[in-house]
Order: sequence, then structure tokens, then C-alpha cells
Amino acid sequence: ADWIIDLQEMMQSSEERLNNITEVYLRCFRRSSLCMHVFFQPDRPIFQPYPSELVFQNFIPLQTYSLPLLLLNNDQVAHPVKLEQDISEQFYVVGPETGRSKIAPGMTASFMIFFTPQENKDYSHKLICVSPRERFEIPIRAIGPRAILDFKDEIHLPSCLVKASTEKTHFVCNIGNCKANFKLHTKRPFSVTPITDLSNVGEGIQVTVVFQPMTVGQFKEDLILQYDTGEDVHISLFGTSEELNICLQPEPVNLKKTYISLTSSQTVSLTNCSDIPLQYHWTVSPSQAKDDLSFFRFGLEKEKREENIRQPTQCESDPKAIHHPLLLSQRLQESKSHAAEVCPPTLSLSELWPNTTANFLIVFKPEEAKVYQHTVYCDVTGKQSPLPLRIKGEGLGPKLKLNYILMDIRNVFIGDKDHYELQMTNKGLIDAPFKFSRPKTKFGLCFSIHPKEGVVPAGMCQAVEITFHSRTLGSFSEDLLLTVTGQPQSQTITFRGCVIGPTFHFNVYELNFGDVAFGFPATQTCTLFNTSFVPMTFALHVIGDGLGPNSISSAKQVSDLSPKSWQGHPTWDRCLRPVEFTVSPATGTVDAMSNVSIKVTLCSNTVKKYELALAVDVEDVGEEIMILPLNASHLPPHLCNIIGKLLCE
Repeated sequence: ADWIIDLQEMMQSSEERLNNITEVYLRCFRRSSLCMHVFFQPDRPIFQPYPSELVFQNFIPLQTYSLPLLLLNNDQVAHPVKLEQDISEQFYVVGPETGRSKIAPGMTASFMIFFTPQENKDYSHKLICVSPRERFEIPIRAIGPRAILDFKDEIHLPSCLVKASTEKTHFVCNIGNCKANFKLHTKRPFSVTPITDLSNVGEGIQVTVVFQPMTVGQFKEDLILQYDTGEDVHISLFGTSEELNICLQPEPVNLKKTYISLTSSQTVSLTNCSDIPLQYHWTVSPSQAKDDLSFFRFGLEKEKREENIRQPTQCESDPKAIHHPLLLSQRLQESKSHAAEVCPPTLSLSELWPNTTANFLIVFKPEEAKVYQHTVYCDVTGKQSPLPLRIKGEGLGPKLKLNYILMDIRNVFIGDKDHYELQMTNKGLIDAPFKFSRPKTKFGLCFSIHPKEGVVPAGMCQAVEITFHSRTLGSFSEDLLLTVTGQPQSQTITFRGCVIGPTFHFNVYELNFGDVAFGFPATQTCTLFNTSFVPMTFALHVIGDGLGPNSISSAKQVSDLSPKSWQGHPTWDRCLRPVEFTVSPATGTVDAMSNVSIKVTLCSNTVKKYELALAVDVEDVGEEIMILPLNASHLPPHLCNIIGKLLCE
């Protein structure tokens, strides 16, 4: 078994150690079932040995040593007692005649234990205490030569900053009487060197205890010295850590609004006001977006005084490393002529000497017009928690202003090409690459844009021609998209209106032929006016006219020798009725803001009252867009005999 030993105790003789015993222990015992007494207390033995264990130490071979052993009768009646032991050349017992006399209550039986070692080594033995009602063992140990390193009971290390370290070195000597083969170990935040070593009698070694706390507070741990002989020595270690008053200046960092492709910068400083060097490194919060940090680059200028911000130089780095989540690093400025810049990714430690200031250059180069926010952390000696550095910057895109974003073109004629001019003004400090796109809808495809894409220099204007040409009627509202490189959202230019057909009218409200005679053509004239700004292609036809052969004029009827050539009848089917109206021109095109004369001729072959209409069909618009009433009346001739008789010669 292992023993936890005391240095002073190990230096004592056997008699001195016995005299310093202040505690006795109840030994494990076995009782006999015979002669049980009514006054006996079952929770303790009848005979209490003193000492509970016999220990011989610091002995010399072949010399005899002795220690007394007392057996106290704890019972209320007298009992005999005897000691039994195995045969041993080193140990023997001298005492009262074995078991023949009784020990009165409260009295003791005295024995003397003699020990004669043959060698300078460990010995062990045991005595058996026997009474009528119990039996228990009394161990005997002889501790041979031991190595003893003169460690102090307590080691107090100097106070230090959190995450820093302090140490104390002790020269310990082997004051024992044999070679020391030992191990040392402890727990964080303490550490010890050497961990294992050898030391001859009278020789000494250096043992260094290091205190490196990671949190603020007071600490206590045991330094355990383990000898190869099985004993452990516990040395108490004490240490105190505290925080340093150190911070980043300024914090937070609000960078100036910066146009994309341009850069802005600001310096952040960290001052070491202590008398020890501080180590630090930058880390990135894992909860923040990985991509945003690629726009913040950090540089370190190692100066004893603050320097003015200088334009950073381009830094080349591994392209694979750009996408690494940790994009912070430090580069120590070796020369004042070169501005340091951070290249991703490195997390090497840097050192800040006492009473010096480290300046970090933050360079902001946005790629989009949006707000960038990120928090990075400076893990520095003297601070339990890393120092946060909140960084905020806003990227500005090209400031491209439009002279309008809504164009209500109202009514536009079908087939007409309407042109609209859009003025774009770049009011920013950088060029504005732009590109237009149109929706792929029925009316969206009717728009054409020129130029469709290009670049508006800073401070300049660009005119864009937008043309609308539709062959489809209807209302529309279409959004043209203007995408500007660097702007996260596209601008929309809305065009809305209605595509209508050409506007036209006749100069009369109706064509009235009046009374017409059979076979005698009657002609009426009207004018068709195109009041729109586009040409109009038309076709004219008479609604309700017959679909058969053309009507027969009276002249043709007279010239025809066969009186049976005309077989007209008012009850004929429409498909058999003759075509009695002729329109000239029946088709054609009227130029914009122009007119055309129309002649409508009626050659009646039917006795009836005509109430028909002249219909106008417009190409790409529809049929019978407008009608002009046609009125006529064909009555049969009234025949009468004005001569009473007919004379024939």
C-alpha cells in the first residue's frame, strides 16, 4: 500500500515517533460466542492496543531496538489476554506470563517488543491479541532506508497576469539515507519540471514550479512527490492571477462609407502599460458569417509611437486560403517605408513589449453596396476573455440616377413605333456599368432598348432610347430592369399604357340612295378619314347584300334579246340573291392623318326597302370595326292605260 508521509516524521527515531502519537485506531477484531457479558459494549474491543501500530525506523543492522505495547481493558470485568506471533528472527515479545493473569477493568497489560534487523531494509510482522471473547491483529512495520527530499510544505508562487506565467525554482537536497528515485506531478494551472529524476544521498536538484492561469482568481493544488518505495509526499501550491487594464482603441470601429473597388482604412491600437511582454493573436467569432470577413484585412505596424495611416500595398496570398474561415493575421512591420497588411490565413502569436503600442491597420474594400458588420477578437495576455473588436463598414455602389421611373404612355396606336428617351446621370465617384433587360411577356417583348448595356463614367450622363412597337391590342404595364454592377438590387422603369387601333370616321352619318329604279345604278360618295398617326389598312363590305352573281343593269337587260335572262325574285335565298352594292375602293390603305373617297353604287334588282350597312374591317384590329348605314327604296313601277283603244293598221 501507498503511504502519505511527513518529512519531520520520517526524520524521527522509533521512540520519538511513538511519543508523538496522538491518535489510536480501533482495530478490526473477531469475537468468540462464549462467555458473553451483559455489560459488554459491542461497538468497541475489550482490549485497546496502544499504539495501534508499531513502527521501527532509522535503525542500524544488528542492533536491537524496543518499543512498548500496552493493552487497555475497556470492559467492566477482568479478562486474561495474551499475544501470539509467528516465528521471526527479527521480532520477539516480552511481557506478563501469557494468559495466566487477568487484567482488571481500566488497567493495562504491558509488553515490550524487540526488533533486531539483519539488513538495512523494510520488515513487517504482526502480533495476535487473544482474549476469551476476541481476537485481533497488531501490525508491526520496520521502515528501512528512505530517500527524503527536503521540500517545503507550501510553495507560494508570485502573482501573475491571467494567461501569463510565473515560476519558482527550488533546490532540494536528498537528506535521506538512500538514493531518491521519484516522480513529480500536479494539476493545472501548475506544472513542474523535472517530472522524474534520480538523486543520490546528499545531492541536490533544481525543481521548477510554473504557474500559468487561464482564469482570474486564487488557485491551490498539491504537488505530489512519489517515491519508488511507495510513499507520497503532498506539497501545497498557491497562486493568484489578476487581469490587466488593457483595451483596443477605438472600439467599435465605424469605417467611412466606401465605394466599391475603392478602399478606406482606420488604425486600431493596443498599448501594453505593464512591465512584462504580452502575447496576442487574432481570432474570428465562429458565429459570424464567413464571407463578410474577406473584405476586412488587418495589418500590424510595430512602432513605439503611433504612425499616420498609409495607403496599404497589395498583398498576394494563396488563393485557396481566401475562403478559409479565419482570415486574420499579423505581419510585423520591419521598415517604416512599408505599410504592413494582413494576408489570410495565419494565427501566429505576436509579442507586445512593455510600454509599447501595436497599431493594426483595418482596410475596407467592399464588393457590394451593403452594410458589412463583423466582430473579431484579440486574445491577449492579461485578459481572461478575448477583446472584441466590432467593425462596421458600408459599401457604396454607383449612384446612377434616372430622370423617371414611371412612364405612362397612355394610348398608343397598334403598329406605331413610339420612342422614349431615358436619361441616366452618374452622380457618384466611380464608373457605373449598367445593363438593361426586358420581361419575356407579350408586351415586354415589344420593347427595344439602345444601348442595352454600357458604362456611365463618373459625373457623366447617358441617354438611352426605348422603343415600343406592338401589333397586339390591349392594356399593359411592364417593368424594365436596370442592373448596375455593385448595386445589390436592380432598378425598375415601369411603362404602362394601352395599345389601341387606328381612329377613323366617315364624313357622313349614312348613305341614303332614296328611291331607286330597277336596274338603274345609283351612286353615293363618302370620305373615310384616318385621324391616327399610323397608316390604316382597311376592307369594306356591305352587310346584308346578296352573295350571288352581280345584279343586272337595265341597259344590259334591254340589250339582251332573251326576256327570260332575268329571274330575280324578292324571296330568293341570300346565296342566290345578286350582289347589288359595289364599293370602290373595297380595300386599301389610308395614310396617317389622311383620307380616301369611297363610292358606293346600288344597282337594285329586288323590289324592297334597303336598310343595310357599310362595314369597315381594319387589319390587325378586327372586322366590322365601324358601320355606315345604307338606306334605299325600290318600289315596282305603276302602269296605267291612258288611251281607251289601240288602233292597229
